[in-house]
Amino acid sequence: MRIIAGDYKGRKIFEPLDKETRPLKDLTKESIFNILEHSKNMKISFKESIVLDLFSGTGSFGLECISRGSSKVYFIEQHKPSIKILTKNIKKLNCEKKIKLLCENVFNLKKIEKINKNKFNIIFLDPPYEEKNIILLLNEINEMNILTDKGIVVLHRHKKSVNNFDNKFKILRTESYGMSKIIFGKFN
Repeated sequence: MRIIAGDYKGRKIFEPLDKETRPLKDLTKESIFNILEHSKNMKISFKESIVLDLFSGTGSFGLECISRGSSKVYFIEQHKPSIKILTKNIKKLNCEKKIKLLCENVFNLKKIEKINKNKFNIIFLDPPYEEKNIILLLNEINEMNILTDKGIVVLHRHKKSVNNFDNKFKILRTESYGMSKIIFGKFN
């Protein structure tokens, strides 16, 4: 695993040691960033953006955002082996000042005070493929009103997963790569 572009381009990051953590593959990550930066209907500028990385794992997505100029990334992860690797990756890149690592359950988002006080340009969700409560989490994010008006939600799922989003979540684009499906959306 490596950082693809920006200040830390080419730097390798630590991979998970356990089988429970599914890291974001470099090809999938590169495709996500190409779409975010070059798509006409959701062009995102990473310069000074604030990112919320849910189910952070090793931090691959959020660290890529920092490398590309994001001013702050909030990582939320509760799996202890992942937190250990994520902490090592943050230290390796020496970017602690731009990071908030919150060792919390993502499904307690409303109770995390530091999240409620922010507006995010990008919210990235990379839950375990078998996670069934994603719609509830998206509804909670919408109710909390923590996404900026031009902000984007990026959801990483298994390509065979079926998600019945309610009409508050507008899908802007869906892409598949290998076993992954990436859904880009925002709230109406």
